[in-house]
Amino acid sequence: MIELLRRDVPFVWADQCEQSFQELKERLVTAPILAIPSGAGGYVIYSDASHRGLGCVLMQSGKVIAYASRQLRPHEKNYPTHDLELAAIVFALKIWRHYLYGETCEIFIDHQSLKYLFTQKELNMRQRRWLELIKDYDLQINYHPGKANVVADALSRKSSGNLLYALTAQEQLIREMEQLEIEVIPRTEHGMMAALQARPALIDEIKAKQMEDPNLKKIHDEIPEGKRPDFTIRDDVMRYGNRICVPNVEEIRERILSEAHGSMYAVHPGGTKMYRNIREIYWWPGLKREVAEYVARCLTCQRVKAEHQRPSGLLQPLPIPEWKWEIVAMDFVRGFPPSKNSNDGIWVIVDTLTKSAHFIPVKNKFSMEKHAELYISEIVRLHGVPVAIINDRDPRFESRFWKSMQAAMGTKLNFSTTFHPETDGQSERVIQILEDMLRVCALDFKGDWERHLPLIEFSYNNGFQTSIGMAPYEALYGRKCRSPICWEEVGDRKLLGPEIVQLTTDKVQLIQQRLKTAKSRYKSYADVRRKKLEFQVGDYVFLRVSPSKGIVRFENGGN
Repeated sequence: MIELLRRDVPFVWADQCEQSFQELKERLVTAPILAIPSGAGGYVIYSDASHRGLGCVLMQSGKVIAYASRQLRPHEKNYPTHDLELAAIVFALKIWRHYLYGETCEIFIDHQSLKYLFTQKELNMRQRRWLELIKDYDLQINYHPGKANVVADALSRKSSGNLLYALTAQEQLIREMEQLEIEVIPRTEHGMMAALQARPALIDEIKAKQMEDPNLKKIHDEIPEGKRPDFTIRDDVMRYGNRICVPNVEEIRERILSEAHGSMYAVHPGGTKMYRNIREIYWWPGLKREVAEYVARCLTCQRVKAEHQRPSGLLQPLPIPEWKWEIVAMDFVRGFPPSKNSNDGIWVIVDTLTKSAHFIPVKNKFSMEKHAELYISEIVRLHGVPVAIINDRDPRFESRFWKSMQAAMGTKLNFSTTFHPETDGQSERVIQILEDMLRVCALDFKGDWERHLPLIEFSYNNGFQTSIGMAPYEALYGRKCRSPICWEEVGDRKLLGPEIVQLTTDKVQLIQQRLKTAKSRYKSYADVRRKKLEFQVGDYVFLRVSPSKGIVRFENGGN
């Protein structure tokens, strides 16, 4: 209708004009009128938030009582979506407090997680402050799909339909921009939309350098003769199929590889993905090999990406001890519930030759002096001073007191490598057995776990060990200890003098031979899943500072 009033436009009253005229009359005589709230019946609020503003509608009995909306303040534009939607609720409660205070209220919002606001365990300071305000009202928060929340959604957003129509007449583009919530806002009174087409300069460089490559020049000369059916010349650029032939110029190839791997839109893909992306556009001989070498040389990928290859380095078994309790392995097991003696951990000490072990209950608050007393009274008293101790990098073992004490006693400390438990596999395996036996005792015999610990130690030491082919007590004392299921009398076998020494020496040699066989078997199993890797003096390597297995979350702190 406005177009008909313009100059030099013929007045033609079409059906579209008639429809617009009737709609205009209808809107003029049926303008929306806000209802007056009644004293009973409760209220319903529809609220919504966008990155531009907050909007809400107050209704009662299906009639609109009030509308409200406002733009976001500068600091509110940094709020996450959850807090923005909650801010819309707080905004409605504040401006309509005189209506809602003391009345039941039902709030509908298109952010489903706000339904569980009152049962949410973790709240930030802003949410806690708002929750104190919300609890003053008798309200219930419900989810309402965003497509149905039309009125509040319109109040919180700035309509961009007219502006889009003023700038372009492409309906498909308008719909796509509305779906993506993109708004076109002119900076000045006279807006302008322009199109810019960018052509990469790399293709021009490739075209200029193609004839400088002898191989490509030879192929170029053979194309007209029909000897190279796979190659074509299009737009003065030689192509292999639909792919551009890249000349043997290190600068150009390096730019292509760098763009396809380290740019912002690539973000360091793997070798296969990178090769697939490049081969769609470019071609040169040995492309796949160069891509693999480029990814392998990337320091960022080596530092950041998870390793999907076999672990490097073959298994190196520890040396077999010459005598009993010469080399021991020790570790702590923490996290037990406090026993009657207030102990909450176990100190596991294992002989690597006979596999015999001692399980010593300890407290987490024990000082190193107390640990030293237990070590002397339980280990040195029974087995003497060991030649070497294998342990992990527990702060207690790395303390100056422990190191100086062992140095004074002539014991060498061998610390395991961080995040490589196989270097201290003996104590780790014994701890696994100990935990299983403790769980069994807790299920079958009940009671305090420390009360079962002596019998667990006896059962472990008197049980058969596959690696040595006998029980630890049999390797340590020459025979298994008597138990209710072993009725062999003590006096049935009597060995005197040199026979005892000879038998003990023979048994140690047998144990060493069996341990050597077992370690060789373990090594053959482990090396199947590992690859050989050797370093030379002066080589640079990366040091792993996180576990090689398991999930590491960003919020978890670590070394």
